[in-house]
Amino acid sequence: MSVAEKEQVETHEFQAEVQQLLKLVINSLYTDKDIFLRELISNASDAQDRLRLEALTRPEIADEGEPEIRVIPDEKTHTLVIRDNGIGMSRAEVISNIGTIAKSGTAEMLRSLKEKPTGESAAQLIGQFGVGFYSSFMVADRVELVTRRAGEETATHWESTGDGSYTVGDGERPEGHGTTITLHLKPTDRDNGVDDYAERWTLTRIIKQHCDFITYPIVLVAEKDLDVMEAGKEETEAQAREIEEKVLNSRLPIWARSPSEVKEEEYRDYYKSISHDWTEPLEIVHQRGEGTIEYQALLFIPTKAPRDLFYVGSKPGLKLYVKRVLVMESCEDLLPRYMRFVRGVVDSPDLPLNVSRETLQDDRNIRKIRQALVKKVLSVLVAMQEGNPERYKEFWGQFGRAIKEGVGQDYEQRETLHKLLMFESSNDPEALTTLQQYVDRMPEEQQAIYYLTGPSRSVIENNPSLEMFRDKGFEVLYLSDPVDELVTQSLWDFNGKKLKSVLKGVVDLGGEEKKEEKTGEEEAFKPFLEALEKKLETWVKVVRLSGRLSRSPVVLVGAEHDYSPHLERMLATGINDAPKQRRIMELNPGNEVVQKLKARFDANPEDPAIGEYAEVLFGWGLIAEGSPIHDPVRFNQLVADLMAKGL
Repeated sequence: MSVAEKEQVETHEFQAEVQQLLKLVINSLYTDKDIFLRELISNASDAQDRLRLEALTRPEIADEGEPEIRVIPDEKTHTLVIRDNGIGMSRAEVISNIGTIAKSGTAEMLRSLKEKPTGESAAQLIGQFGVGFYSSFMVADRVELVTRRAGEETATHWESTGDGSYTVGDGERPEGHGTTITLHLKPTDRDNGVDDYAERWTLTRIIKQHCDFITYPIVLVAEKDLDVMEAGKEETEAQAREIEEKVLNSRLPIWARSPSEVKEEEYRDYYKSISHDWTEPLEIVHQRGEGTIEYQALLFIPTKAPRDLFYVGSKPGLKLYVKRVLVMESCEDLLPRYMRFVRGVVDSPDLPLNVSRETLQDDRNIRKIRQALVKKVLSVLVAMQEGNPERYKEFWGQFGRAIKEGVGQDYEQRETLHKLLMFESSNDPEALTTLQQYVDRMPEEQQAIYYLTGPSRSVIENNPSLEMFRDKGFEVLYLSDPVDELVTQSLWDFNGKKLKSVLKGVVDLGGEEKKEEKTGEEEAFKPFLEALEKKLETWVKVVRLSGRLSRSPVVLVGAEHDYSPHLERMLATGINDAPKQRRIMELNPGNEVVQKLKARFDANPEDPAIGEYAEVLFGWGLIAEGSPIHDPVRFNQLVADLMAKGL
């Protein structure tokens, strides 16, 4: 600066609260240091927007060339310059805007951030020039700013090291209105997230990632171009072309265009670029939301599920833009977790430039966008299911498990999710069925939707509890996916029909005559059943006659609110103190084994073989349902002994 300029310099001391707020901004609000460039370019874009708006009533201020944002790295001096020809600022505006955090409300804002760091107070700070601008100190030891407001002749110079004070004085900006920010960069420290921000490839990567769809051209200026410009020489047509080729951002995002203007291959290419998936998307959703909240969304349903989709660490796939500025690479709040298979982008001008997931969680506009997106995705899936069943089966094969997760997570959309569910069943050895198709096939006398869970179709099909259902022609859903156990905890009914496990509670499919017959049998079998119950009290809480069996001698079931044996086995995996349940053992009074054992009991209630056969029957029931034997050694010995006695 000249002597005249130095005479106009004013030094402002930061208050204690401001120092705390600066530390919060630099160390807490921003976890990815690369986004300082996003903040500065976003500010430059806003300055261009304000210039365009003011030029509507003052056309004389917009006569200094096409709007652009220049990024000028210098590896020799290890500096980075961001220059725009936007509205610029007056001296008063510099103090007001850049000094926003130094105004009288600082203490209140700081207290609000500490008390409610995820609330609206934090959201109001993000995107203000003061806060976004100060993210520069994450990567710079010293920051200089020279700005000149459109329509004014004088420029203002601002400078600070961010350690307690800043200076404001007169400056020079011969190129006209706009703002030039010079960052004197910290030493590169990649271990702590400080990249070399004077390297062209680093800047190119950041701009492509975070600012690709800024409305105005972002030009990365080469050192040789910079030398020509600073020497005051006129740029030749070739040099101008060379600079134009260095425009890094595509400017007009595909989601901002009308769907009628976008070719199918453009959609496919964009999907591949953001998903790193070389297959074609199964479905494309291009949506514009208007009304209380404005947004644009371009969503893709993949054809193939990524390998990590069902791992805990799997990340959602939606990118969040605000005014075409990328603010979050993977936003978890735009869709519920069960829709994490959806890829794409959402852009809204009504959101703040939030920098943390916590801030977004409390934003009511995000919640509105989320509700709209969920409804749209589900409506697309319903239309696919009804209009193109084969295509929907393809989707279900890849992502059905994720939709099942939603049954227990998204109560608001439960009816739609229930319609989308598909299961294996006893109706067809290969085809899946929806709940509606199941209900449409139900015999008139059938009152409930029956299901059975297990590790695989083959194990489920061989469960003896299905015998009476087959005899009656009652269809049973086969739930072999681990997540099905969670589905049954939330799916209680469908179209007025209760869902009921064939292995829980009392099942009686025999009609009134059979009920009377069973009552008489229960009286005759009562002493025998009580004796078996006592023999097996360690593992069994009740022994009773069964309404499920027509051929097998025994089946193990549970009470209405017991775990299914399949869920109990899953809980026991890797858990030493997993809950153990005593079972209900049901006997088939018409089975020859049961009848002969009862006859032996009637002849001699103290016969020790009664207890041995009881243990064998219990073990038989465990094997039939796919559960492990409690004591395999004893079970094998009992079988061997009884076989020897019978031979």
